[in-house]
Amino acid sequence: MEKDKIDIEELLLQGKTVQLKPIGSSMCPLIAPNRDEAVIAPIAGHRLKRGDVVLYRRVGSVLVLHRIWKCKKDGYYMVGDNQCEIEGPLSEEQIKGIMVAVVRKGRCISVKNLWYKLGTGLWLWMRPIRPVVSKVVWKILGKGKH
Repeated sequence: MEKDKIDIEELLLQGKTVQLKPIGSSMCPLIAPNRDEAVIAPIAGHRLKRGDVVLYRRVGSVLVLHRIWKCKKDGYYMVGDNQCEIEGPLSEEQIKGIMVAVVRKGRCISVKNLWYKLGTGLWLWMRPIRPVVSKVVWKILGKGKH
């Protein structure tokens, strides 16, 4: 029996907000699979800026949820919170939605929340040294290599 597929892009085009469970660890530790859900709103009416988490489609490929590293005239440059490599430029047409909140343990945290903004701003600023920070954190937590 095949599951019904939901067309996320179509729902966003219709002006609907969607709630997604991320797959993969590219947005850890700020958005983790099996812990968090991302609330994605249509892109219309939003002015995209550095630090926004957006849902975009890679050319001929999958939908991805990553953070905007830089906005330039030639497009948007993205990075996952658990990554250091910058992806881009992406065109505005590739961006399908913007994250407006994260749901963690049943609690909805707006991206406008002061603590969210401070934490994500610091983590984005730390992009070049994330591997070192992550290694230290995982060693302290006794998780070994991540």
